[in-house]
Amino acid sequence: MESERYYTELTVAFVRGKLPHLPDLSSEEIIRAGLDRGLRLHKFKRNTELPRVRRALGILRGLQIEDLLDVGSGRGTFLWPLLDGFPELRVTSIDIDPRRASDIDAVRLGGIENLNAVLMDAACMGFPDHSFDAVTILEVLEHLSSPERAAAEAIRVARRFVLLSVPSKEDFNPEHIHLFDKTRLEDMLYGAGAKTIKFEFVLNHIIALAKV
Repeated sequence: MESERYYTELTVAFVRGKLPHLPDLSSEEIIRAGLDRGLRLHKFKRNTELPRVRRALGILRGLQIEDLLDVGSGRGTFLWPLLDGFPELRVTSIDIDPRRASDIDAVRLGGIENLNAVLMDAACMGFPDHSFDAVTILEVLEHLSSPERAAAEAIRVARRFVLLSVPSKEDFNPEHIHLFDKTRLEDMLYGAGAKTIKFEFVLNHIIALAKV
C-alpha cells in the first residue's frame, strides 16, 4: 500500500491541514489526494533512520520527559521520527523559515494535537526560562551565524536537558559555516550554564547531552 511508505498518521494530518475540505476518506485515499494535488509528501517517507537520529531517539527514551522543544525542525528529518516514536509527548517545533514552519503547522491543523509549530529565531527565543523538559537542536548550530547565542537560548529555556548534534568532519555543504569539536561545544554549553555534558560520536557527528 502507498501509505506504508510514509509516517502515515503524520502524512494524513499534513494533507488534511493543507486540504481541509477533503471528504471522509481512507488514509490511502487521503495520501493519494495529496499527491494528486501536488503536495510534497516525500519528507514523510519512512527511510532507514540516520544513525544520529536513531541514537538521539534512544537517548530521549531514557530521559522520561513530558514536553520537548525541537529547534530548527526544517524538513522534519528528526521531527517526524520523534512524533512517530513518542505519540504522547508534547512537542513544540520552531523554525525560522516561514514555509517550513507552515508545513509543520499543517500537521497540527490536520489532527496531531500534541504538536505546536512556531515561527521563531533559534538565537532569540520568545519562551520564558525553563519552559521545556528537554530541548533538541540537531544539525542546526553549524548553519547559524551566532551558534553561541542559540546554544545559550537552548540552555535557558530547558528545565532538564539539551540534546544537540553537529557534524564532526568537513562535509563541503555550503550552508555549513561552522565546524565544531568537543572543546568548542564544551565551552559553549558550560559557558551557557550546563552542569554536565556527555558526548557520543556517531558516524561523522558529535552528539552532546547537556544537563541543565
